[in-house]
Amino acid sequence: MESSQGKPSIHKSSRHSKITGDFAENLILYWLSKYGFECAKVDHTGIDLLARNPVNDELMGISVKSRSRNEGKEGQYVHIPNDNFYKINKACEVFNCQPYVAIVIDEDNKIKAYILSIDRLLQYFPMGRTAVGWKMSKSWIEKYNSDNAIIKFEFEHKTKNWW
Repeated sequence: MESSQGKPSIHKSSRHSKITGDFAENLILYWLSKYGFECAKVDHTGIDLLARNPVNDELMGISVKSRSRNEGKEGQYVHIPNDNFYKINKACEVFNCQPYVAIVIDEDNKIKAYILSIDRLLQYFPMGRTAVGWKMSKSWIEKYNSDNAIIKFEFEHKTKNWW
């Protein structure tokens, strides 16, 4: 079965959200490690990773947010409930680290990853009544790409053969 653009139709597994979250945590962990960060996954409310920045010796407590978008859902924002910020800050107090967020989006043929401080995130998107929305429109992506306070990397992928 093919989509309107000649690609295989995607019907995600019942565990895809969990698998997406695990993949995103491991992707960020891998990328930080590749560039010299001493880092580890942690099982703690509020943060998923601890990482020591080799450039400035900052200890980062990172909450990883991830989304896997179906065709037709590209460009949708990432909803981050306000209570997540309380949990991130509390965890960072416990571990004496600085609060960060990593946002990983898999949509169309790209996986985009952003790492930024909670302060920087809230400069872009102050807390609303219930949540913060990390926007993913082309104009916002251009803004993120020009902001040196946001670490970003991207993969382009292509499924060449599938059932």
